Amino acid sequence: MTLTKGESTPDGADGTSGSTGGAGDAVPAADDGYVPSARRLERERHRRARARRATSVAALSTLVTAVVLYLVVVNAPGWPRTEETFFSAHYAREALPKVLEGLWLNVRLLLVCGVAVLVLGMLIAVARTLRGPVFFPLRVLAAAYTDFFRGLPLIINLMIVVLGVPALRLQGVTVDPVLLGGTALTLTYSAYVAEVFRAGIESIHPSQRAAARSLGLTNRQALRHVVLPQAVRRQVPPLLNDLVSLQKDTGLVSIGGAVDAVRAADIIVGRSLNYTPYIVAGLVFVALTIPMTRFTDWVTARMDRKRAQGGSI
Repeated sequence: MTLTKGESTPDGADGTSGSTGGAGDAVPAADDGYVPSARRLERERHRRARARRATSVAALSTLVTAVVLYLVVVNAPGWPRTEETFFSAHYAREALPKVLEGLWLNVRLLLVCGVAVLVLGMLIAVARTLRGPVFFPLRVLAAAYTDFFRGLPLIINLMIVVLGVPALRLQGVTVDPVLLGGTALTLTYSAYVAEVFRAGIESIHPSQRAAARSLGLTNRQALRHVVLPQAVRRQVPPLLNDLVSLQKDTGLVSIGGAVDAVRAADIIVGRSLNYTPYIVAGLVFVALTIPMTRFTDWVTARMDRKRAQGGSI
């Protein structure tokens, strides 16, 4: 092993105890027997200085950009009227408590519909991947379901279910806009999630299923214990993206009269003719979505690192 000037050898490596190679210039060794060389210490100082300089430049450029944007916006023609209509502090304070109260409905819809979408999407995906001629009708029905609801605009689906179903006046059928809106969201998003699951299932190499069968597992056991766990792990990022979209679209149930965050803002707008409550509701949804988006990015980056290292995903 070659040592640079100032480095020491471990105890006993060259017959000395933590001494440098200089003639007679023995220095006390560190507790672990390693003393960084002057060159390495200089490199670390340079690296820290460069990191501090980069952080300072980034902070300064961000501040300058923010100041320039602020000056451009506040000096633009029509800004006073825009500020009064969309950024009124008075109406923002009035709208925020009501919007947050309505947001609880959106969160509950996300939790319930998210679970329902994952379960229904998985069942549809499994139905589309079943083998054998006896399952042909089931595969056709599953494919027709995904094609129809992926092609049907969500807003039309909501109007049909939320507004059209109560008009039928069917005995025993609910007219609650929250339940009907959640049903419409589940129908649409389960079609998208089913395709995500199906892509994950079909990405598993056939040798995995063959190996499971050779060990004595049935087709159903191979699907449950071998194929599906791998497929779900591979499709976690797109599944999280679908849940982020579902979280935003829960606001569409307001078309049936359900008082969620969007409807709460709409009530204040209709009374005041000021659109600040819409901005408040939008910012609340953004604040709720950003953590989910960042978590999705973190999961994606983590899986990419594992894949690059050859690890199991």
